[in-house]
Amino acid sequence: MEDGQVLHTSPYVTQIERFADSLKQLSHTFLQMGEKKQSFTSEEIDGMFEWVREKVCKSCEKCSWCWGENFVHTYQMGYEVLSAVDSYGNEMNTETKRKLKQCCIMAPRFLREMLEAFHAARQNMMWLNRMAQSREGCAIQMDTFADMIRVTAKELEDSLFIDDRLEKRLVAALKKKGVRVLYTNFFMNREGKYEVHVTARAMQDIHITCKELVRTVSEVMGRRLVPEGIYAQTLGREYTTIICQEGPTYYTLQGVARVGKGCSQVSGDNFMMLNLPRGKQAMALSDGMGSGEKACQESTLVIELLEELLEAGFPEKTAIQMINTTLVMGREEIHYSTVDMSVFDLYTGTCELIKAGASSTFIRQKDKVEHLSSTSLPIGVLHQIEIDSVERQLSNGDFVIMVTDGVMDALPVGEQDILLETIIQGTLLVNPKEMANHILEQVLNWTGEPPQDDMTVLVIGIWEK
Repeated sequence: MEDGQVLHTSPYVTQIERFADSLKQLSHTFLQMGEKKQSFTSEEIDGMFEWVREKVCKSCEKCSWCWGENFVHTYQMGYEVLSAVDSYGNEMNTETKRKLKQCCIMAPRFLREMLEAFHAARQNMMWLNRMAQSREGCAIQMDTFADMIRVTAKELEDSLFIDDRLEKRLVAALKKKGVRVLYTNFFMNREGKYEVHVTARAMQDIHITCKELVRTVSEVMGRRLVPEGIYAQTLGREYTTIICQEGPTYYTLQGVARVGKGCSQVSGDNFMMLNLPRGKQAMALSDGMGSGEKACQESTLVIELLEELLEAGFPEKTAIQMINTTLVMGREEIHYSTVDMSVFDLYTGTCELIKAGASSTFIRQKDKVEHLSSTSLPIGVLHQIEIDSVERQLSNGDFVIMVTDGVMDALPVGEQDILLETIIQGTLLVNPKEMANHILEQVLNWTGEPPQDDMTVLVIGIWEK
């Protein structure tokens, strides 16, 4: 195989493709197992009538006439009762009750047993719909996961390459430093950035830091590489895999200011700042329904799940969709939370703004401020949600300002975006923490009263190295 040749048709990728196909088939099977029911079937209605006939009519002297010669009229009366119960509940309209008394000598018992049969059938329908909803949720999760592992496997296959000469040079250079290399893997991502995985250990009593190892790899590669994640300061006698990746062009600094409703110490808003693979960083805000402890628990759950999925390598939108399905499944009450996420690519300086029911986001670039709003629903409401996404190119000294609804709602209706743009544009502060505090203070000064909702301001500044 020639040096630098990309590896294709890996048996591992083929196996992953099979796993993905199996998950897709399982998802399809789950969806075919039965949809939600909106009404009773004729068999279920017949079952209700049979229940009433056995419980009430069987011992009545007019049973043979009602269910024989007068069968059609009896059935019609039963349908009217069911329709009335469905429309008015146990307290039926007076007209239906009057008609029932006229044609049935055991009307009170007939009505009581019909109500019991109706409620039993409706409870059964609710459970069947709950199971159908759970199957639908599982199907969505499996389908999403199948797509993700298929894309990930393809990206991995396309990015992996071999270069025998480069590997020999790298092994020789590290051997001179007292490092024994077990194996190396070379990758090139979609942005054309190199990543080198070196599994190695120190020889004999040689002491070499991970920083020195990465510096040697950088010299051999002819590119500035940095270690991914946090490693022990010194390479030990046990084999360790060090991931070296090209250093990003940009870096960010973040600052947050927050206050609970009525100046409470407990806020229903939560946030995260997370380093992702391939030189990306994610900042996210989640606003739980309402305020206080309950809202805090909801938004904390969302943020923790988001961190887990993103760290595991799930794409951002996929992670949000999976969290949404998790929140919807198995819940009788609706508990929603917003998700507002900014994903920064530190190689290119681009920022993807992803929103699910979130408030406006503001971007300050030199002498202008842009605000981006969303019309999507929060997560936890519907099984399938629309996730808004837009990308912006940032440059040195630009800022992204994310706020929760409490900040916007504190300003006069119809003027929120303009007023907040004015506050952001008017500050000369460049420290994200100071800017976040300034924005929150200005909004609170405008209202002149204690916060009526939880309020959070998250500011991210980006600069070239």
